[in-house]
Amino acid sequence: MLLLLGLCLGLPLCAGSQEEGWSRDDTSEQAGPRVPRQLRLLQRLKTKPLMTEFSVKSTIISRYAFTTVSCKMLNRASEGHHVEFQMLVPAAAFITNFTMLVGDKVYLGEITEREKNGDRVKEKRNKTAEEEGDEGTDTFRASLVIPSKDKAAFLLSYEELLQRRLGKYEHIISVRPQQLVGRLTVDVTILERSGIASLEVLPLHNSRQRGSGRAEGDSGPPPSTIINQNETFAKVVFKPSVVQQAKIAQNGVLGDFIIRYDVHRQQRIGDIQVLDGYFVHYFAPKDLPPLPKNVVFVLDTSASMVGTKLQQTREALSTILYDLRPQDRFSIIGFSNRIKVWKDHLVPVTPTNVRDGKFYIHFTSPSGGTDINGALQTAIRLLNDYVSHNDIEDRSVSLIVFLTDGKPTVGETHASRILNNTREAAQGRICIFTIGMGSDVDFRLLEKLSLENCGLMRRIREEEEARAQLIGFYDEIRTPLLSDIRVDYPPGVVEHVTKTLFPNYFNGSEIIIAGKLADKKLDRLHVEVTASNSKKFVILKSNVPVQPQKAGDDVPGSPGPGGDGAEDPNHIEHLWSYLTVKELLSSWLQSKDEQEKEKLRQKAQALALNYHFLTPFTTMRLRKPALLTATLEEAQAMSAATGPETVVQSLHGSSVQPGPLPKKLYDPRIKISKTSVDGDPHFVVDFPLSQLTVCFNIDGSPGDILRLVSDHSGSGVTVNGELIGAPAPPNGHKKQRTYFRTITILINKPQRSYLEVTPNRVILDGGDRLVLPCNQSMVVGSQGLEVSVSANASVTVTIQGTIAFVILVHLYKKPAPFQRNHLGFYIANNKGLSANCHGLLGQFLNQEAKLTKEPAGHSKNLTHPSVPEAEGTSETILKVKGHQVPVVWKQRKIYNGEEQVDCWFARNSADRLIDGVYQDYLASHPFDTETTLGLGISRGSETSHPN
Repeated sequence: MLLLLGLCLGLPLCAGSQEEGWSRDDTSEQAGPRVPRQLRLLQRLKTKPLMTEFSVKSTIISRYAFTTVSCKMLNRASEGHHVEFQMLVPAAAFITNFTMLVGDKVYLGEITEREKNGDRVKEKRNKTAEEEGDEGTDTFRASLVIPSKDKAAFLLSYEELLQRRLGKYEHIISVRPQQLVGRLTVDVTILERSGIASLEVLPLHNSRQRGSGRAEGDSGPPPSTIINQNETFAKVVFKPSVVQQAKIAQNGVLGDFIIRYDVHRQQRIGDIQVLDGYFVHYFAPKDLPPLPKNVVFVLDTSASMVGTKLQQTREALSTILYDLRPQDRFSIIGFSNRIKVWKDHLVPVTPTNVRDGKFYIHFTSPSGGTDINGALQTAIRLLNDYVSHNDIEDRSVSLIVFLTDGKPTVGETHASRILNNTREAAQGRICIFTIGMGSDVDFRLLEKLSLENCGLMRRIREEEEARAQLIGFYDEIRTPLLSDIRVDYPPGVVEHVTKTLFPNYFNGSEIIIAGKLADKKLDRLHVEVTASNSKKFVILKSNVPVQPQKAGDDVPGSPGPGGDGAEDPNHIEHLWSYLTVKELLSSWLQSKDEQEKEKLRQKAQALALNYHFLTPFTTMRLRKPALLTATLEEAQAMSAATGPETVVQSLHGSSVQPGPLPKKLYDPRIKISKTSVDGDPHFVVDFPLSQLTVCFNIDGSPGDILRLVSDHSGSGVTVNGELIGAPAPPNGHKKQRTYFRTITILINKPQRSYLEVTPNRVILDGGDRLVLPCNQSMVVGSQGLEVSVSANASVTVTIQGTIAFVILVHLYKKPAPFQRNHLGFYIANNKGLSANCHGLLGQFLNQEAKLTKEPAGHSKNLTHPSVPEAEGTSETILKVKGHQVPVVWKQRKIYNGEEQVDCWFARNSADRLIDGVYQDYLASHPFDTETTLGLGISRGSETSHPN
C-alpha cells in the first residue's frame, strides 16, 4: 500500500486538490478513447473518497488552548484512491500529536530530534506560509492511499497560548474540510477561574479566494451555533447540517470559526494561578493615562506597490493619522531607491499637520527599488534627534511602523548587515513594528527586525481587507500605557521563570510570566512591578494569595497522563513550557554567537521533546504501522488516545458545566457519593437524608450477571455487572473470591446506546461503535451522553447531565493468585433516576433509613459511634423500606482504599435488607433490561442464597 506523508507546515491549501490529484494520476484516461468531460466528472464524483466526519474540539483553560482535529474518510470505489488531510494551524501553535489509521493499520506520529538545520526549517515555514497560508497560520498536510471499500482516519492535536489583542482573546479554528460533511462539529469549552467578562462568536471569516465562506446575513454567530455560558465557563458548539454547509460554501471551505472573549480582572498587580508547583502571572492593568508616543511611519513606495496595495495603504495611514493624540509627535518617510522624508523632524499632532501628512501620502507615487536599510536608518535618526534635542518632561515611547511588500534591492541588501545597522542605531530605545504585505517579502528579516527591537511583525495578504488589517495592527499599539516594565519575585521562592522585563505595555494587551515555585506549599507570593507611566514612576507591591492546587483538582479538559504511572500534566505547566520554548527560539534567532546559539538550540530541543512540541528543532516521524486485530473504530480510539499528551476533549452538547478530569481515581468535578459496589464485591449504600451509611456483601458465583441499577421503564437506564472468580486468600473464611470484570450500562432515552466497560477498554455504541482503551485519557460523547476515561484509573459516564456513574479500574502489576483486575461501580449523581428505580443499589436511592435500638455501651449518636462493638453482641436494628435488619458497626475503605467510611453492616449477604432474593437480581445476559422486582413487588424469602 502506498503511503505518502507530507508534514509540511505552510504548504498550499487548495480547494479541489483531490480532483487535481486524480487528473495527474489517471493516465489511463489519456491513453484510452476520449471520454466526455461530463462523464469523467461524474465518475470522479462517484469514486471520490467521502469524508464522513470532521470534528474539531478545543478546551481552553486560563487562556491555554488544547485542540484536537479528527477526520474520517471512506473510499467507496473498487480500487485504492489517494486522499489528503489538510488543516490550517495557528502559526503560534505547537503540534503535539498526529495519528493516521488506514484499514487495520495505525501510523503513530512521534516527535524526535531534528538535525542542526533549524535555520532551513524556519525559512521553509515562512516561505510556504507567505505563498498560500492565511496571515498567522501554517498548513499541516498528510496524504495516503485508502484501499478499496476501506476507511481512514486522521487525528491532529496542537496547543497554543491565546494572545490578548485589543482587549480580547481570540481563538480561531479553521473549518475547511474541502467537501460537504455528513457530521461536522466544532466544540469549544472555555474555563476561566477569574470569570468570563464577555464572549462573542463571530460570523465565519474566509479571506481565501476559493470558497465564499460567508453565512446568511453575515452577522452574528454562524447558523446552528449553540452557546452555553455561566460566570466561569462557556461551551460553544457549531454543528451545521449538510444543507447549512452548502448555503455557506458548496466546496466545503467554510472559513474560520472565531471566538472572542475577555476575563474579569480584580487586582492591579494581576492574576496569579498555581497548579502543582507551577505558576502563571497575568498582568494587564487598565484605567491608566496613555504615554505620549513619538512615531515615524515608514512606507514602501517602490514600483511593486503600484495599484491596490498602495491605495489601501494610503487609506489606512490617513485613518491612523486622524487617530493620533495631541501629545504625540510624528513624521512620515516614503522609500524606494531614494529616501523621501516628509519633514526632517517630528512634528506635533495638529489639524494642519495631519492634513499635510495626509496630502503627502496621497501624492506619493510608486517607482524604483527597495532601500530598507536607508529607510530604517533615516527613521531612527529622526527619533534620536527629537529625543536628544528636546527637553522632554513627559516620559514617552518611540516607535517605527515599517511597511514593505518586498526584499531589499537597493543600498545594503544583506539581511545580517541591515540587522546589525538597525540594532546599533536604535540601541534598544526604539521599538520597530514591521508589516509585510503580499508574497514577495523577506519575512525572516522583518521578524528579526521586530524581535531585536522590542516590536511585532505582521503579515498582510493582498486582499480587499488589507486596509482593515493595517488599522487593526496599529490599534494594538496606538495606546502605550507603561514602559520599562519589570516584574520581580523574591529570590529563592521562584525558579525557571520566563521573561520578566518588558519594554512597553499597550492597552488591550497582556503580559504573561510563568515559572516554578521552589516551595509547592507556598500560600502567598510577593510580587513587585515597576514601570514608567506618563510623568510618574509606578511601583506596585502585593502579597498575592496563590492557593496551591494539584493537577486535576478543578481543571477540566487537562491533558491525559504522559505515560503509565505518571502524574497528570497540568495546563500551567504546559503554558510555562510553551512560553519557555518560544523565548528560547526567539533568543536563538537573535543570537550572533555560535556557542550561545548551540546552547539555546539544545535547551529548546530538550524541552520541546519533553513536552512533545513540533518546533524548528524537532521533527515528526510516523512509526512503522502495526497490523491490528481490532476494528477500525477500536484502532481509532487507540490512536486518538496515543501520543505524548493526548488532548482531552468534551463532546457532550448539554449545558452542564464540564469539570476536571481525574488525577488518579475519579472525576473530581462530580462529587461521588458513597453508594457503590467494589472489591469482592462489597456494597455501600449512603442515606444522606438520614445521615446513615449501610454496607453489605454479596457472595455470588463466577459468571453471574447482577442487576445493579434497573430503571429501564423510568429514566431508561440499566446497569449490570458480570462477576469473575478467583481463589480465596490463604487462611481465609471464603472458598473463593468474586469481582466485577464487566460493567454494562444501557440507555434507551433519548436514543438507544450502550457501554461495556472492562479494565482494558470501553465499548461505546450509540449508532457508531467506538472502542476506547482504558490506558489513555480522553473524553467522547454525543446526544447528552459523555464518557470520560482517566488512564488506568476510572471511567466517568454522564447521562443528560442528571445521572453520573464512576467506574474505578483496579489493575495489578504483579497480581497474587487471589487477585484479579476488576472494576468498582460508584453512583455519583442519581437525580435523573426515577422513583421506581431498582436493582441491588438502585432500590436504596432516595430512601430513608433509621436505627431503632442503641447498642449497649454506645453513644446516642448512632451515625458516628465512638466505640465499635463485636458483631455477635449487636442489637442495633436498621429500618429501611419496611425491612428490619440487624446491623453491626464497621469501617470500610472505598475509592481504592483512599477513603474510610463508617457503616452499619448487614450480615448474611444482605438477607432481609434487599427486596426479594439473590436470584431475583440475576440478568440472563449483559444487556438484559428486564426485572422481576420493583415498586409493589412482594419480597420472596424461601429461595436460598448462594454461599
